[in-house]
Amino acid sequence: MKIEFFRHNIGKEDIDRTVEVLHSIFLTTGSVVGELESGLAAYLDVPYAIGVTSCTAALHLCLLAWGIGPGDEVITTPLSFCATANSILHAGARPVFVDVEETTGNIDAALIEPAVTERTKAIMPVHLYGQMCDMKEIRRIADKYNLVVIEDAAHCIEGVRDGIKVGRLGDAACFSFYATKNITSGEGGAITVHDTGKDELLRMLRLHGIDKSAADRYTKKYRHWDMPVLGWKYNMDNIQAALLVGQLKRIDELWERRDALYRRYEDALSPVKGITLTGTVPGSRHACHLFTIRVAGQVAGKERDSVLLELQESGVGVAVNYRPIHLLEYYRKYFGYKEGDFPIAEKIGGETISLPLYPLLRDEEAEYVIRAVMEAVTS
Repeated sequence: MKIEFFRHNIGKEDIDRTVEVLHSIFLTTGSVVGELESGLAAYLDVPYAIGVTSCTAALHLCLLAWGIGPGDEVITTPLSFCATANSILHAGARPVFVDVEETTGNIDAALIEPAVTERTKAIMPVHLYGQMCDMKEIRRIADKYNLVVIEDAAHCIEGVRDGIKVGRLGDAACFSFYATKNITSGEGGAITVHDTGKDELLRMLRLHGIDKSAADRYTKKYRHWDMPVLGWKYNMDNIQAALLVGQLKRIDELWERRDALYRRYEDALSPVKGITLTGTVPGSRHACHLFTIRVAGQVAGKERDSVLLELQESGVGVAVNYRPIHLLEYYRKYFGYKEGDFPIAEKIGGETISLPLYPLLRDEEAEYVIRAVMEAVTS
């Protein structure tokens, strides 16, 4: 049996809506992007959502919108995709890593306050795999030191913790619609904010810094535009939004299927000797973006990579989420990081394997994955 690591949920209605856009006059940022933004803001119970080209763009623009740049520091996690820390470098600031919780892999909130310096301007927590960080504690620290909180919610659009949705306690939250995300347009992202001024600024920053979009200029009477700030070319287009609008309406239905598969994996694999599962905070809603197992040291005389290769040879698509950012070549070279700097992140990064998890995964395929994992770690 061949089981892909991921299959997207784009359906006929999504394709038909996109074809309508392709037959229309307006392909770039327009009314369909506005429809997606309104729907996303309503789903997350926040005032404003802004469509952009990627979560990386979203993180970068948020740093710019809050004036974070050269000489500033942003506290974040080493256990994420490199885009998290890279966005800080793109803004000219410096990422300051603190280690993670062993159970969830999320940034350890207890380590944030000791890392605050006079140069610290923001905290960028990552809701890893779909499990929200301790946002109440992070918000408390941010308020104490007058810091901005920018949530990297690329994995966690459906997440809830302590009765609070993603984006409610952060000053901004950033989302990804990359090809493997819970809803996808191949590439794409979004920002949510609470402040009218920041909403207006981010809309300019995503389009070179000009104060009127193409839709503003050409669908009504022509109006001259100006460029009050220097921005970037990060605006989402109607084609991307058309793929997403219907998926957003089905988002809880899609989550329910992933949640059922997640629980099936947990029930079957939690008793298996030699592997550890990522923890879920009691009472929270896990977005179930990724299901990861950790191969503890050696199992059946095999390291993680050997188990990973055996799963691939069995036809099971797998991934590693993630190698710690601080041990990537660029970060070693320019910042002098070394093994042992963030031991928990390194331990998780050296043990983790992500398994297939998506609504189109059939029950018999999930059972095959479970059997393949059991055989790989016991034989």
